[in-house]
Amino acid sequence: MQHIAQGALTKMAAEPGEQVQYQLVLDDNKIDLNPYLGQPVRLEWLGEINCCHCGRKTKKSYSQGYCYPCFTKLPQCDLCIMSPEKCHFDQGTCRDPDWGERFCFQSHYVYLANSSGVKVGITRGTQVPTRWIDQGAIQALPILKVETRFQSGLVERIIGKHITDKTNWRAMLKGQVDPVDLIAERDRLLELCQPELSELEERFGLQAIQRLPDAEVLELNYPVLNFPTKVSSLNFDKTAVVEGVLQGIKGQYLILDCGVINLRKFSSYQVSFSA
Repeated sequence: MQHIAQGALTKMAAEPGEQVQYQLVLDDNKIDLNPYLGQPVRLEWLGEINCCHCGRKTKKSYSQGYCYPCFTKLPQCDLCIMSPEKCHFDQGTCRDPDWGERFCFQSHYVYLANSSGVKVGITRGTQVPTRWIDQGAIQALPILKVETRFQSGLVERIIGKHITDKTNWRAMLKGQVDPVDLIAERDRLLELCQPELSELEERFGLQAIQRLPDAEVLELNYPVLNFPTKVSSLNFDKTAVVEGVLQGIKGQYLILDCGVINLRKFSSYQVSFSA
């Protein structure tokens, strides 16, 4: 087996197409992974973790790549990032108002995705279709465009009363996902939620929440030779060396013949890759 590269791990880069094309990212090294399907690969954690923001050595990675001091201070690690409806910018308590204005006060999309069944989610326009690939969705459809991240969180919470906002990652990795009619599901949900959406329009203005009737369903095909019948999770914190035959790539997971590993979970880990 040949050593290919090493460096700080970040989430895989991915591009849609006839089949999603993945790259393993280790610092400035980007390694095309699709050609290694069906071949033995080896990833080894070298025992160090360096914060993705300040670079300091840390014993544990917080919020996918940060040291604890950065985790407690940076706006991108605040609670409202995971729960946008809890935005506290207007209370004057944003950790970094300048960052908040750039990140949160921009257009966001509310979407439906089929990764382990239909779910609702939100994303910035710059993260389309990356967000859907990261979730392992086989179908995705933007249904609403809103002015701010806070508003997108409120809309997601309304629609989330009727469908889940979570992905069953085990079902996603087993390939147990059937296509659904996302257009029909969009129409059903918007009709159900119309009274509450109208209240938000009265609160924020008619242009704050825009319906997207002409949006098209994006279908995604992942490079997978064999889906696992039983999902066994691999973990650098328990086993420094992860190796096996690469059976597929979906979401941010490598599917090996010995188990699966979520590479995004180990962002900032210093890792060596061989194949």
